[in-house]
Amino acid sequence: MSSSPEDKAKTPEKFQNLKTTLPPKNSVGFTSIKVVLGQVSKYMKPSDVLKISAKINQKGGFDCPGCAWPDPDDERSSLGEFCENGMKAMAEEAQNKTIGETFFQKHSVDELASWSDFEIGKSGRLSEPMFLAEGASHYQPISWKAAFNKVATHLNKLNNPDEAVFYTSGRTTNEAAFLYQLFVREFGTSNLPDCSNMCHEASGSALSETLGIGKGSVTLDDLYKAEVVMVIGQNPATNHPRMLTALEKCKSNGGKIIAINPLPEAGLIKFTNPQNPLKLLTGGTKIADIFVPITINGDVAFIKALLIKLLEKEELSGGVFDKDFINDFTFGYQNFISDLKTYNFEDCLKASGVSKAIFDDVFNLILNNNKIIICWAMGLTQHQNAVDNIRELVNLLLLKGSIGKEGAGTCPVRGHSNVQGDRTVGIWESAPQAFLDKIEAKYGFKPSTKHGYSVIDSIKAMYEERANVFFGMGGNFISAVPDTAYAAQAISNCNLTVHVSTKLNRSHLVTGKEALILPCLGRSEKDYQKTGIQVQSVENSMGIVSSTKGVLEPCSDKLISEVAVVCGVANATLQGKTKINWLQYKDDYNLVRNDIQEVVDGFENYNTKLKESSGFYLPNGARVRQFKTKTGKANFTINKLPEWKLKDDELIMMTIRSHDQFNTTIYGLNDRYRGIYNERRIIFMNREDMETRGLKEQQIVNLKSEFNGVIRKANNFKVVGYDIPKNCCATYFPETNVLVPLDSFAHTAKTPASKSVIITIEII
Repeated sequence: MSSSPEDKAKTPEKFQNLKTTLPPKNSVGFTSIKVVLGQVSKYMKPSDVLKISAKINQKGGFDCPGCAWPDPDDERSSLGEFCENGMKAMAEEAQNKTIGETFFQKHSVDELASWSDFEIGKSGRLSEPMFLAEGASHYQPISWKAAFNKVATHLNKLNNPDEAVFYTSGRTTNEAAFLYQLFVREFGTSNLPDCSNMCHEASGSALSETLGIGKGSVTLDDLYKAEVVMVIGQNPATNHPRMLTALEKCKSNGGKIIAINPLPEAGLIKFTNPQNPLKLLTGGTKIADIFVPITINGDVAFIKALLIKLLEKEELSGGVFDKDFINDFTFGYQNFISDLKTYNFEDCLKASGVSKAIFDDVFNLILNNNKIIICWAMGLTQHQNAVDNIRELVNLLLLKGSIGKEGAGTCPVRGHSNVQGDRTVGIWESAPQAFLDKIEAKYGFKPSTKHGYSVIDSIKAMYEERANVFFGMGGNFISAVPDTAYAAQAISNCNLTVHVSTKLNRSHLVTGKEALILPCLGRSEKDYQKTGIQVQSVENSMGIVSSTKGVLEPCSDKLISEVAVVCGVANATLQGKTKINWLQYKDDYNLVRNDIQEVVDGFENYNTKLKESSGFYLPNGARVRQFKTKTGKANFTINKLPEWKLKDDELIMMTIRSHDQFNTTIYGLNDRYRGIYNERRIIFMNREDMETRGLKEQQIVNLKSEFNGVIRKANNFKVVGYDIPKNCCATYFPETNVLVPLDSFAHTAKTPASKSVIITIEII
């Protein structure tokens, strides 16, 4: 009997022999080098390791498919412009084994679903298109032509184009993403959910409202020149390791670093730069001057406490606020100040969980400096009040005049390597009308102006059978989204599910009635087309567009590029009614870029600019104090404190990554920066909270959340005592995504509230 969709979607509830140590006080260094060597020697061919090491993130090379941290504009390390997790990503993408017909004949879908996510990911690179027929237990090979026709048949049978969902992962290049959204819009829908819906959508929403652009305003050079850098709700050593090099350079120039996070993270304590032999020998650089152990979702309260004290100083002696900037470039100052005066400092500080002594240290740095950069990631964006979190950060920067000048500004640190670029070129369920008008003018069809489905909307639509086809361009949808059981049922309700992927993941095992796996080239592989090896492009976290060109031979002659996949599906689906010659694009990607420059602002002379070795910057109004908001100025906003309260037996839980993980990809079972080895099913708890509940180290418990009357459970987790604020706890995702309610999300942005889930502990 086949397993249920819910069972296939969940990670196996079994243990791997947990071992714990004290968390280290230093990061990277020789240990990181050793780990990288172990990964690449185990999973890659030696010749491929050498080729990748010489070309990854280099000018004229290829962009790492991991995080979106920018490469230096000028010098790049000849020792390797990459990090530990970047090379883990490459060991995953450039695996030395492939899987195809024989593998899938041997292993049923049910059997594969019983494997851990680590085992699934390490099974090998996908080498040929695979099809799962209705009622079948095993995938079987299918030709590319038949696969394209299968997609076309299902799409053209729909009663309405809005019955299809077209998801995008942030790994997709600008060229593939542009063609993908173009196909979807010509097909007739705006259902273009993407991974930004689950991470930085709250950032984009807040920044667009306040500063007129949904992107950060700083460059790497600004980070080097900042007087103060606040790193909030972010763990760079694991998620964006090359950021530590920029923070180290800021420190060497006299800058101060404030780390604000519920957990102390090794990378923000001390960093040993592996590219600097002297640092390797002498023990590295202290990064954080101040560590602020904030309670989960205490960020607005803490920033508001800072704002209250800054206002007191300004009214007492003046010179604290940049009044010239406020008068010339902002709107809403008086209303903001009036609202701020209704709050009590002591109440805000208590709600933040931060001591007065630590608060004073932070306050003095903010008071006495004006070149301030605030960096943040999912620790701020995955709450119901996520948009308020970001808007309050902007309020602080506006008061200090720390926007649009050297060494100051906003820095949302993106995850996937091109998630920002995908949005720039049109992957958006609510694209601006001006963009849609350009599509119509260029291609002669009228795109739908209807607001499409976001990720959460898509899951609900599939669950309610208002959407019947799911097409995923990259990613691991089922393991990334909240409310695992609900999402699994939603996916299984579809008539067809399609995933364009480089390797096997859990989403291939939770399927509609029929399913396709379409294997594509990896970022590191050469893309052979009729006009030669193709160059593509990506945009990093700081708005730089650069080229990426693979260096390895494809691992299978049955792989095609994402561009070719889109062109094949579009040509098969839209035959007889398309106004576009889809097949021409796959032969020459210059033609795609010629179209992008006509439709997307900032891409003039795209093909010429892309030849510049460091790439080129896209326009950024906030960077030059040209705020394209409704008021024409930077907007102060009024933000309330979050109103959730805990009962005596409740904890607030945040989901986190381990160090052997990037998003849903599991590279291994260790989290060495937190002293965790060979296990993922754990819950980090404050030791006083453990004592109150009578819990011991490594005791096995179940976790339960209740939201709007619905109870969700995650079974078999081991308790680990940790330095985390009282009433707070942390767990790894995707293991606890099952506890995250689908209807708990950020206002305006609909980002899942994965960082503030109220749970109780069930002792077994």
